[in-house]
Amino acid sequence: MTTRTHGRHSAIALVAAVALTLGTGAVGWAANDVVEPSSDLYLDLSSSLVDSAATLTGQAADALLLASYPAATWLTAGTPAEIQQRADDVVTAAAAVGEVPTLVAYNIPFRDCALYSAGGATSVADYEAWIDAIAAGIGSEDAVVLLEPDGLGVIPWNTDINGNPEWCQPADVDPATAVPDRYAMMNYAVDVFAALPGTAVYLDGTNSAWLGVGDTADRLTKAGVAKADGFFLNVSNYQYTENAVQYGTWVSQCLAMGDFVNCANQYWNGGPDGTMIADLLGAWTGGPLRTTGIWSATAPEPELNTSGINARYAGAVPTTHFVVDTSRNGLGPWVAPAGAYPDAQDWCNPPARGLGMRPTTDTGNDLVDAFMWIKIPGESDGLCLRGTTGPEDPERGMVDPAAGAWFTEQARELIELAVPPVAAQTCEVSYTTHDSRRGTFSAQIRVRNTGTTTIRGWELAFAFGDSQTIRGDRHSQIEQVGSVVTVSSDRHNATIRPGARTTISLTGRTNGGANSEPLLFVLNGGGCTLK
Repeated sequence: MTTRTHGRHSAIALVAAVALTLGTGAVGWAANDVVEPSSDLYLDLSSSLVDSAATLTGQAADALLLASYPAATWLTAGTPAEIQQRADDVVTAAAAVGEVPTLVAYNIPFRDCALYSAGGATSVADYEAWIDAIAAGIGSEDAVVLLEPDGLGVIPWNTDINGNPEWCQPADVDPATAVPDRYAMMNYAVDVFAALPGTAVYLDGTNSAWLGVGDTADRLTKAGVAKADGFFLNVSNYQYTENAVQYGTWVSQCLAMGDFVNCANQYWNGGPDGTMIADLLGAWTGGPLRTTGIWSATAPEPELNTSGINARYAGAVPTTHFVVDTSRNGLGPWVAPAGAYPDAQDWCNPPARGLGMRPTTDTGNDLVDAFMWIKIPGESDGLCLRGTTGPEDPERGMVDPAAGAWFTEQARELIELAVPPVAAQTCEVSYTTHDSRRGTFSAQIRVRNTGTTTIRGWELAFAFGDSQTIRGDRHSQIEQVGSVVTVSSDRHNATIRPGARTTISLTGRTNGGANSEPLLFVLNGGGCTLK
């Protein structure tokens, strides 16, 4: 594992609690002491997608393909002891391979206003104990914590920045305490995670088709964004990456401006012309806004409500960073057929969407710390009825899986329609167990180069599902940390020509558990097909 040093950096917060070099220069922390250097987002070889693949017969390959990219780990329930152990397991496994995990804390009382993803802690005290448990599990390890998706977009008994009461008004929540309790819990969580030496914490910034810029900035401020490392956008949604970046930049500038009611926002369509926009924003966007077809059909180039406040905007330099969920936004949002449904629910398992940009910290934008897969692609948004009585999703003609469950049809669409396209996998692996007796086993792994270029030096990683431990192999270099096994080439087998294969022989012990076969194999950072 890479040796890291501690220090304090100015002005910019960074995903993964590390200092990275992005396309536009070096970035570091604003709020916390940092550890550096590392640029690796954690790829969990035992993720929920791998679990899904284990239960599938016809589409395990899709689940394993999606599982071969780094994605967030959602912490959604459990006792404090259970959630502490879960967090500890994830950060320990990530640290062992020198990578940084992304943890989504999703347990706020009345989360999702008790709808599709209902659940959460039952009181402020329970929630704070749950947050403390996650922090204890993380300890001094590196981690990114994304705090409560929808937690600021859906607040019980809230009134927006323009004085309009919002729709979430549950009868069993006290209207007098609901809003202050929500902000108190968010501030508490920010304080707890910001105090950890290697943790970056980001708050919910909704998405470009939801709250106006000023409303988002106002809620982020009340939730403690000044003590955090930034905000996150587009979780479980489908807004274009370009729109999210523009929206996030406006929110960041609005936070710097401080006049939330008068901040520019994406819903104003009567601002200055494009030339004036480019002049106004060029100092901090690097040029004109994105153009035709990106923002919306009616406003191909978004315009800012900047009348009378240009001078204040010119002096408001955005410094608050953000990350964007690109797990399902390759084709942007779905537009339902006009008048087809009482409530189109365009966010809920929309048809014919594609994967977005692959996870990376190399965003080319100093304000954008990472493009992440936060919502797990291939997992359902819930039972979508679109305002009908159901039981089927009328757009899909089927009953959608429950929220978080594997959605076979949607997963296939995401892969087939990905933007950019999913690269072809260039390796194939077969794993064969030869015998298992008296607590021991032997196995062969055959790795075939299905690409068009010669592999010169390789590292193969996989994870056992049970308690197996490896003894060794005659030629390859093998290391096991927890359930994860890494096999590195040596001079005898380092070269694998196109169409050729190499064989790895393993022996080990089952240690009282089952002799389960690994499903996900990653060669030199890329997933392999399973034969």
